[in-house]
Amino acid sequence: MPKKVMVGMSGGVDSSVAALLLKQQGYDVVGVTFRLWSATDACPQESGCCSIDDVNDAKYVCHTLGIPHYVFNYKELFREKVVDRFVQEYLAGRTPNPCIECNRSIKFSDIVLRAEAMGFDYVATGHYATIRQNPETGRYCLYRGKYDSKDQSYVLYCLTQAQLARTLMPLGEYSKEEVRRIAEENGLIVAKKPDSQDICFVPDGDYAGFIERYTGKTIPKGNFIDQDGHILGQHKGITHYTIGQRKGLGISLGKPVFVTDIDPKNNTVTLCEQEDSLFRTTLYADRLNFISVESLTEPARVMAKIRYAHKPSAATVFPPENGVARVEFDIPQRAATKGQAVVFFQQDQVLGGGTICQV
Repeated sequence: MPKKVMVGMSGGVDSSVAALLLKQQGYDVVGVTFRLWSATDACPQESGCCSIDDVNDAKYVCHTLGIPHYVFNYKELFREKVVDRFVQEYLAGRTPNPCIECNRSIKFSDIVLRAEAMGFDYVATGHYATIRQNPETGRYCLYRGKYDSKDQSYVLYCLTQAQLARTLMPLGEYSKEEVRRIAEENGLIVAKKPDSQDICFVPDGDYAGFIERYTGKTIPKGNFIDQDGHILGQHKGITHYTIGQRKGLGISLGKPVFVTDIDPKNNTVTLCEQEDSLFRTTLYADRLNFISVESLTEPARVMAKIRYAHKPSAATVFPPENGVARVEFDIPQRAATKGQAVVFFQQDQVLGGGTICQV
């Protein structure tokens, strides 16, 4: 009897081809789409990932493949676990990554439990990464996608052993161009569909506007200050800014300046004209998850990424103390930001990662 696989179908080309490949490999495939968000006052435009159009595209692809398609409603859980946290983090002066939180709290958490309860052997996604079991340790390990331009292992560092053991990622060895070609050759309507670029619940990219609509509150204005505490002018509200930002500050000082600190307690945003002040060799991370090892018991040499599009850089990560790990980079890194993830790689394997809590 073939193994049963529940494939997360976003309505995009990647998950569609993942379902196609698994069916061709002999699995008993069912497509499921998560309803995570919909048009509201906080997000008046129904677009991007999770929209009605995406659900319909996923349904049509499943019809083309001759597989069942179901829609699961996760709106309340998504609001609680992802959107509320996103808002709270911005109000606390941090810059979160909601896609990682969605993977942690929904896509690879509740869905794996639901799949097991429904008698499925695996869940599967269209992520560009690979899962393999280490024959010596028995641990399931996560590897970078073959092609750097589409590797998505950074946003998957939070997966647990139980989740990895139940998950298939068939696109890890493919390039985006190959995936689109496969889709076109098999008559999938999403073959040329553009990739979603924005956070699904903020399709216009206006995070500050979203937060005001979502909370029903006006984010208070405050002071821009320099590193000595001198007032330089007034900012629009701390949710408009992130560490390292130079453009769109809403202040003209006759010279380029950068955001170096956001202080929600005093409602200030610190600016500095010396870009060197953005560079750090040390950061600290909490909410840690290790994949290739059960826990870190001695310092490990790694290549670390401090944001999704960041180039990995050589570093040493030290065993956690009270749930917090220290990371020392060989070369200073620009604009390490509280709330973002730092992910540790050893060659192509993900050692683990955590959330930057101090820089």
